[in-house]
Amino acid sequence: MEVPEGLGVNQDIHAENASLDLEDREHQAGWLRVRVEESWFAVERALLARHSAYFCALFQSGMTESQQDELYLRGGVHARGFLIALAVCRGEVPTLRDPDELVEAVECAAFLQVACLVRHLCDIIDSDNCLLLYQAASIFGVHALFHSAALFLCDAFDDLKEAAENTIPEDLLQYSQTLSPAAYIAIGTHSPSVELLHDSFRIVCYLDEREGEWKHLTNLPTFCSTSMAGVAVLDNRLYIVGGVYGYGKDTVDSSFCYNPDTGVWTTLPGPQQPRYDFTLLGHEGKLYAIGGEFQKQIISQAESYDTVKAEWTFIHHAPRPIASAACAVARRRMFVCFWKPPDTTDIYEYIPANDEWKLATTLIRSQSYGHCMVAHRDNLYVMRNGPCDDFLRCLIDCYNITTAQWTALPGHYINSKGALFTAMVRGDSVFTVKHMLTLQYIVAEDGWKPRRQMKGFPKSGSLWTCLLRLPKTGPAIPQLDAEGKEEDMSLPDTVDAVPQL
Repeated sequence: MEVPEGLGVNQDIHAENASLDLEDREHQAGWLRVRVEESWFAVERALLARHSAYFCALFQSGMTESQQDELYLRGGVHARGFLIALAVCRGEVPTLRDPDELVEAVECAAFLQVACLVRHLCDIIDSDNCLLLYQAASIFGVHALFHSAALFLCDAFDDLKEAAENTIPEDLLQYSQTLSPAAYIAIGTHSPSVELLHDSFRIVCYLDEREGEWKHLTNLPTFCSTSMAGVAVLDNRLYIVGGVYGYGKDTVDSSFCYNPDTGVWTTLPGPQQPRYDFTLLGHEGKLYAIGGEFQKQIISQAESYDTVKAEWTFIHHAPRPIASAACAVARRRMFVCFWKPPDTTDIYEYIPANDEWKLATTLIRSQSYGHCMVAHRDNLYVMRNGPCDDFLRCLIDCYNITTAQWTALPGHYINSKGALFTAMVRGDSVFTVKHMLTLQYIVAEDGWKPRRQMKGFPKSGSLWTCLLRLPKTGPAIPQLDAEGKEEDMSLPDTVDAVPQL
């Protein structure tokens, strides 16, 4: 019998697996015929063993079923869910919108313990499916998906409050509210200071959305520079890497990490290649430093920092020398915007597994190129200047990584003093900030709609922005030693790298 019609997933997903015409395959070494409901699938054993903990354990068990050429999965899995799982295991990205598809995919991920399918479901959480996936993950015991959906609900609670209160159990609603939403963080641009000055301007602030104003989070470390530095968040830790000090733009050789749970800064080694004005991106346990400048020369060298090993390693050079390149992560994929005045915006994807750069798309617009890029769902939003270097009224183009299609958002977006270039996405909201105003947009199909205005950042000048989850009780206060000083958690082998001013 054929696989049921109308599955909603890509119709070309190896349809041969749904056919009974398997005589040429069933006897091939390494192939297994799997029956799910009334459908049959021919699947490589190695694929199942690699991606499914259930099949891996079965094949190693020595049980009679582990040696058979046919296997009947009774109960716990539907044919459509199994087909979705196979697609994801093969590296495909099926589009899942139908509620039954989503539930059956969660069911299959739980029963067969398919980690890559769980990751895919976590990646596609949005305001349309969040509540459904949250409840399904609770029913089937998929912890990673459960926690990811709970965090999304926490971040987008204002938008989903009414629907959540009407559709999900009270205990799920309460659990999501025990979590901390991602807070909008802003950092001024500063060079390293001198310890005796106690510079009150060298601060990190967070947006208190309830009161609509910016509040103090922490002070920057004395020797930390945010001037032309790399700033990124990885695993809810704030990293500030490199930067410059002095009139000669000497590079800061150290990196600094802020833990919002303890309120403590840690000193880490800087990149092997000294650099400033570069791109820093945090993704899946690693920091990526891309391009930048050194001794007034734009460079293409790139390297990654493994937070577990605490070491930097060179990766494949960027496609060309680049400084201040915009970057974003969409659906667990890393994209970097290589702008080329006056009219070219190249978006490259870096693929860590292969250590390679791949050109994803090119946008050509007269006298306009991309300066900032953010991700929302499977869309990359590129903010570019208007004609004739008009940076006050910017344009936004949207590139969908699934369909590989560009769409121009209608109208202009006011970019007073570069506010658009501070954009950060949380749920379906975009936050931007400058000294005069903090503006929250809502992402709609036909553009970004202004939603709420709040007080601007208390200090003028250029800003770095990011998102951090802060303790529910408020900003953590660092522990003090017996002399009343902050506990020193710096790595001893990096102290010599701190610039002496």
